[in-house]
Amino acid sequence: MIDAIFSALNALAAGAKFAFSPEGLPNLVMIGISLTMFWLAIKKEVEPLLLLPIGFGCLLANLPLSDVMDKEGFLRVMYDMGIGNELFPLLIFVGIGSMTDFTPLLARPKMILFGAAGQLGIFLTLLVALLILPYIPGINPAQIKETAISIAVIGACDGPTVIYVSNLFAGLGKIDPSMVGALAVAAYSYMALVPIIQPPIMRLMTTEKERATPIPAAKNKVSKTALIFFPILVVVLTGIIAPKGLPLMGSIMLGNFLKMSGVVPRLTQCSENEIANISTLFLGLAIGGTMAGQEFLKSQTLMVFALGLMAIVVDTVGGLLLGKIWYRLSGGKMNPLIGAAGISAYPMAARIVQVEGLKANHQNHLLMNAMGANTGGQIGSVMAASIMLAILKGMGLI
Repeated sequence: MIDAIFSALNALAAGAKFAFSPEGLPNLVMIGISLTMFWLAIKKEVEPLLLLPIGFGCLLANLPLSDVMDKEGFLRVMYDMGIGNELFPLLIFVGIGSMTDFTPLLARPKMILFGAAGQLGIFLTLLVALLILPYIPGINPAQIKETAISIAVIGACDGPTVIYVSNLFAGLGKIDPSMVGALAVAAYSYMALVPIIQPPIMRLMTTEKERATPIPAAKNKVSKTALIFFPILVVVLTGIIAPKGLPLMGSIMLGNFLKMSGVVPRLTQCSENEIANISTLFLGLAIGGTMAGQEFLKSQTLMVFALGLMAIVVDTVGGLLLGKIWYRLSGGKMNPLIGAAGISAYPMAARIVQVEGLKANHQNHLLMNAMGANTGGQIGSVMAASIMLAILKGMGLI
């Protein structure tokens, strides 16, 4: 009994000595970051479903002498069983698909163009990353292309897509595995910050008159048959154009197909709730576990956050530019704010468009049209990632 007490005291002393040593300083910083995540999630209600488990995993991984990410640590086991094989992001996509309604998009199919314009940030960030990565300390020259793609996909504003792509590359030895955590945290952080990032850009790029523009209700009625066949069509087209992205697109369309079929309500409910919630919890904990101070606090991490912010900003600008062009070509019948919903932050981006439109015109109801662009952005972001993976496969790099 006495030996056990002394062992515990020695362990406590060793942990305290490590925590307050220069080697333990990065861990203290990360513990501070985890506490900040708790504050944002609880006090500000910023993406609590994501920030609470990520922050808790981060806390566990940075405690003195923690072994949760060792070979047999429980967070390592969780990481290997759901992120190391890309399972958790795909399960989350099934849930997202079951919660998505493509009716507004099919009522106005042209809204998918905003989804395409909303991916401009991905490709521009890719080019910028390819230019600057050779000058960033710690980046392996042989991994520049894959690292650049992983960072650019943050512009999809879709956390599961970022995790899927980056972890695929990490498993193939194409990027540093320690970057997966930074990429995931950046993606989810910017998803949470979309209500802060987008409105100033929207007000800067549009006039009061443009923001007040009403959009007539869609005249097309969408049949149940069209809603059932739409996910099948999207999967087939993805298989032809970018087969490497089939796991991503197939997962989201499976969830939507289950919902639209109307014959498996239990599977739909399970996808929306149990599967999505459990996968989100485990994914958050496992991602947080990768945020150990010595691995996370690097120059690469700052670069990831800087380029990720650029991607989100350019995505918003790209959508708004198309909206302004459309406004001119339509003789003032298209509200350019709709373009800001072309990113994949569903349905957050659509709600922001509605809020900004109402500020300019209290009779302005843009939500359904914005939802069409937003669902187009979901498809566009997954397709953009799929195309980049297909290009790399064609080059023999994956």
